Amino acid sequence: MDLGIVARKGSERAVAVAAELRDAVVEAGESVWVDAETASALGEESLGRGVEALVDCDLGVAVGGDGTFLFVARNAGGTPIVGVNLGEVGFLNAVPPEEATDAVLAEVDAFERGEMDVREVPRLAARSDGWASVPAANEIVIQGGRRGPGGGIDYEVRIDGNRYSNGHADGVLVATPTGSTAYNLSERGPLVHPGVSGLVVNEMVAAEGMPPLVVDVDSTVTVAVDGPGEAIVVSDGRNATTLSAPVEVTVERTTPPMRIAGPPSNFFEALGKLS
Repeated sequence: MDLGIVARKGSERAVAVAAELRDAVVEAGESVWVDAETASALGEESLGRGVEALVDCDLGVAVGGDGTFLFVARNAGGTPIVGVNLGEVGFLNAVPPEEATDAVLAEVDAFERGEMDVREVPRLAARSDGWASVPAANEIVIQGGRRGPGGGIDYEVRIDGNRYSNGHADGVLVATPTGSTAYNLSERGPLVHPGVSGLVVNEMVAAEGMPPLVVDVDSTVTVAVDGPGEAIVVSDGRNATTLSAPVEVTVERTTPPMRIAGPPSNFFEALGKLS
């Protein structure tokens, strides 16, 4: 198999764990590489690869926090990912560093037997008039150029063509269950267990609006933004695109899903770390 390891940028601990994992996989007789920045930190610049090479791997390993996992996922396509948790919470990264070698080697062995257990997690994409966003594992946000008084957007939200709400708000957020614990939570949206097949529609600081709504994961959420002005569409807190209003932005599940290998995280244990 071909395995790629990506460590959190600027973390000596993450680099050390990545090096240990690489050596263990090499000893197991498999092909393995580390990302270019990790290779540079190890003094082995010529042996590193760009993270985009993950799409051609059989397995990716993210060493860091949930942010590192999402960075790896954005570049991995449909490649399964094992997360080694060096962060504080760890909704996505389930493996503690002291168990990392055993966990990764177990996935290597499972792959060779054709028995690797992979969990699929939905991703979202926004589209409008021939444009499409970068896929998001957490959330898509449609917002104004700035928040607060004098900012925001005038909008209408439709679910599968049916009007749900309209008015003025800082923005509208559509989150996966994975993303329910991220930006959505800070906007007073509901927590959604990862076993629930749904999406959260959350109006951000709405002047009136409706409560946050959980809809089917295959629902089509349309946010119509009135003009004149602009609508900014943001995928997972980055890759912002400015569209001229009036405009309709459609948010739906996209492919490939995020694919997670290795032992599952304990959702309730991770929640306890938020308090």
